[in-house]
Amino acid sequence: MAKEIIALILAGGEGSRLGVLSKLLAKPAVLYGGKYRIIDFTLSNCINSGIDTVGVLTQYRPLQLNHHIGIGKPWDLDRMNGGVTILSPFTKQRKGEWYSGSADAVYQNIHYVEEQGAENVIILSGDHVYKMNYSL
Repeated sequence: MAKEIIALILAGGEGSRLGVLSKLLAKPAVLYGGKYRIIDFTLSNCINSGIDTVGVLTQYRPLQLNHHIGIGKPWDLDRMNGGVTILSPFTKQRKGEWYSGSADAVYQNIHYVEEQGAENVIILSGDHVYKMNYSL
């Protein structure tokens, strides 16, 4: 059965304006309040809005972010149908290609969107701190 909506979270940013905070990790992985990471806000907004299929597009120093997200259990995104999927840049036939921007990151992962068969896709930033209901 096709999903009504899925989310793609752009989480590959370097965060150069954050200086030392993001020198060794991606901006969405920066600690907030000593316990959380910035991406937690976007992931929580998704699940609280009924969006249970989330693709997280990573790139810059993704290790800690990938480890933090894991299989999505803290957000109830550890599911067989849907859940959270880490979408990293991948190697094509002859060369590996980094995302050249937000639109390219989405374009390189269009197969993921098509596989989900969703009617709607919401594209979100993984490095903003806010609370919002994304329901249609």
